[in-house]
Parts: sequence; structure tokens; C-alpha cells
Amino acid sequence: MAPMDELVRVLLVEARRRRLALGTLFAVIALTALVIGVLLPRKYESSTTILVQESNIVTGLMEGRAVATGVADRAGIAREVIFSRKVMNDILAAGGWLDQHPSPVEQDRMIEAITDRTRIASPRDNLIQISYTDKDAARSFHVTERLAELFIQESLAAKEHESRNAFEFIDSQVALYHKKLTDAEDKLKAYREANVDARPGGEADSNTRIAQLRTQIEQARLELMEQHSRESALASQLSGEAEITAVQTRASTYRVQLAELQNQLDRLLLTYTDDYPDVVRIRHQMQDIRDLLKRDEADKALAPKPTGGPSATDDSIAYNPLHQELRSKLNEARRNAAATAAKLSATEGMLNGELDRNKRIANSENALAELTRDYEVNRDIYQDLLKRRENARVSMDLDAKQQGLTFRIQEPAVMPVRPSGLRLIHFAIGGLVLGALLPLALLFGYARFDPRVRSAAQIERLAGVPVLVTIPTYRTPQDRRRSALHGAALLIIIVGVLLAYAALYWIRLEASR
Repeated sequence: MAPMDELVRVLLVEARRRRLALGTLFAVIALTALVIGVLLPRKYESSTTILVQESNIVTGLMEGRAVATGVADRAGIAREVIFSRKVMNDILAAGGWLDQHPSPVEQDRMIEAITDRTRIASPRDNLIQISYTDKDAARSFHVTERLAELFIQESLAAKEHESRNAFEFIDSQVALYHKKLTDAEDKLKAYREANVDARPGGEADSNTRIAQLRTQIEQARLELMEQHSRESALASQLSGEAEITAVQTRASTYRVQLAELQNQLDRLLLTYTDDYPDVVRIRHQMQDIRDLLKRDEADKALAPKPTGGPSATDDSIAYNPLHQELRSKLNEARRNAAATAAKLSATEGMLNGELDRNKRIANSENALAELTRDYEVNRDIYQDLLKRRENARVSMDLDAKQQGLTFRIQEPAVMPVRPSGLRLIHFAIGGLVLGALLPLALLFGYARFDPRVRSAAQIERLAGVPVLVTIPTYRTPQDRRRSALHGAALLIIIVGVLLAYAALYWIRLEASR
């Protein structure tokens, strides 16, 4: 690589030799950039910022009763709203594109162009920025302003439509679940009417009744065993007593019976009153026996007394009182045993019936539980939907009165006075800088990579031998004239470029006035 001082000398020599080409390249680049800056259409950008207010004093007061419509991806939703066909058709009319009555295909192309020149961003969570770029400043302003208005209108209409749809949907669900609840009530009522045992607490009552019947059966069985034991004892006692006894006289028999009846009467009077049927019956029996006793005594007084022979005795025969009493008690014990057995059989029948009823209750519990569960589920959902419907109604009223999620123009669109993006001044400065740097860069590349020998030092460095003398280039008068012409041409080119820039600047300045 050549030293820097040697490279600089080579660059100066080559620049001097090719100054006309370098000047021409500079002029071409500078003028080309100037022409591009003049011909490039101006772009005017207008923007507006919309503030999204999610909460206000009404929302705070209605917290828990109303649900404000929220927005997550605000920029995405804004694009969906603004780039919709309805909004774009309105923008075509607002921007004057429909004045020339374009065809549907041309309208689609215009909409695509408008979409490409429209930029929607969300610098903050509650801000939406809409920017539109156009070559006409007035149209850029009007389109941006109209985009903001349409976005707010469509967003508010969408919010109101959404809340109304939510209310109508919940209202339809309320009607649906009201019918389901009514059907569940009818099914539950019909099932209870068809199944008498399907009542709340029926199983507990049945279990209690079964326990009572089982207790009664156990008591009856114990009582029946006691009656059988008593019957056996009385039967054994009765077998040891004679059924009849002979008495000396009928009067003594009457008196014994009268004494027994008196004892029975005394026992009854300890418990019952004189009006008791058994008391009345025994009194009548005692009166009958007294009458028989009087009649017997009268007959004896009228009868002739026997003479001679052994004294006659009355051979009247009477039943043994003890035997009669034991027999009566045995019969009573047998009656009680029969009654207890009948009671036991009836109680067992009632127990079997209650067991069957308990089985029916158990079988009906599943169906009743399912019907009750359906009824309770439908009731809970119905009550919840009623609350939600009222909340949706309040939300719908808030959106209708624009008291929920609201939009406000934070920074309105303004008429752009200067074009945006690269302007003519940028192209002019860029053309001058590029026109100066690009020829120098080409010259440097040429001098750096040119393999020809250009100095004595290069020969010494490459060949490794000393150079004794160098012969400079001899410039003829023709060469000097050519060099002067090239210098004059370069000066003319540079002055011409500068004059072109100055003339264009003066024209733009006069036009702006």
C-alpha cells in the first residue's frame, strides 16, 4: 500500500488531470437531485389525537350495576373501523374523489391509496392518533378531520349496538330460562301429585313409623309369650280341680255364689262406678240369687217333714267355684292371646306395608332429586340472568346517553402549511454533498487500485533499486491551452450549478409570497 503523502500527490495529479470529468459528474449529480426535488410531489400530513375516556363520575357511581364497554387493542380496532367500506365511501365523498364519478374498480384503487397514506397509532393506552398524507394540504386536513369524526361516530354507534345486543341476548335468555323454570315446576308438581309418598321428609317419617311398628311387634310378641305362659299355667291348675261338687243344700250353694258375686262387686266398685255395666249385671245376678234363696226357703217351710229312717240330705249338685274361676281365667287368657296374635299379625302387615312404602319412597327419591335439582339450577340461573339483564339495561342506557366509554378530540387536525418528508432543500443540499463526495470517492478508488507506476518512490519500493533521476512531463502550448479550457469549463459548470440552485430558490421564495 502506498504511503499517504504519495497517495495524496497522486490524487491531486489525477484530480487536476480529470477535473472536467469530475466537474461534469458533480453537475450531473447536483442537477439531478435538484430536478428530483422539484418534480417530487409534495406531501402534506395532517394528524389528530383522540382521547379515550374509560371512566367518569357516572361510571364510578354505577360501579357494580353497569359494565362499560372496554377496548383492548385500540389501534387495531380503530383500523377496523376507519378502513371499513362505509367509512371509506364517506371519505371518498369528503375528499372530492367522487366528483369525477369513478368506476367501482377505480374506487377500490382510491381506497387502497387512501389506506396506504393513512397511519393509525396508539402512543398511549388511552390515545389514538390518526394521520393522513396527501399532496393537497386542504384535502389532507379535511380527510383527517373527517376520519376522526367518523371514527368517533362509528365507535359510539358500535358501543351502543353492542350493549343493545347484549341486553337483547340476555333478555332472550331470561325468557328461555323462565320457560325452563316453569316446565321444571310443572314436572315437579305433577310428579308429587302422581306419587303421594314423594314429599319432603317422607323417608324420615317412614323410617320413624317403621321403628314404631317394630317396637310394637316386639312388645306384642313378648305379650303373646306372656299370655301363652299364663294359659299353660291356668291349664295345669285347671286339670287338678274337679269340675263339680256336691253340696248339702241348694241354699248353701246360693250363699256361696252370692258371696262370690259380692266379692266381684267389691273389686269392681274399687275401680268403677255404680253405673258400670258389669256392676249393674252383678247386682242383678245377686238379686236373682237372693230371690232363689227366698223361694227355696219357702219351699222347705211348706214341705212335710219326713218320719223315721235316716235323715235325708239334699243331693243337689253344683259346679266347683274354683274350677269355674280357673276356667274363666283360662278362657280370658286364651282370648287375650288370640287378640294379641291378631294384633301382632295386623302390626306385621302394617310393617310390611310401610316397608313397601319406604321402598317406593327410596325409588322415587332419585327422580324427585333430579327434578328438584333441575328446578334449583334453572331457578338460580334465572335469578342471575334477571340481575344481569338489569345491569345490561343500565349499561345500554349509559351507552345511549354516552356516559360510559367516551371519545374526545384531544388535538384537532390543523391545516398543514409545510410539506412533510423530504423537501426541495433536502434534495438540494443532498445533491451538492453527493455531487462533491461521489467524484472524490471514484477518484480515490481509481488512484488506490490503479496498477500503473506513478512515482519514483513506487519504483524503488516495488523493484528494490534506487532511482537516480526522474524526468518531469513536458507540457506543450496545446496542453496548456487545453488545461485552461478545462479549468474555464469547470468554473462555468460550478457557477452554472450554483446559479441554477439560486434561481430555483428565488422562484420558490417568490411563489411562497
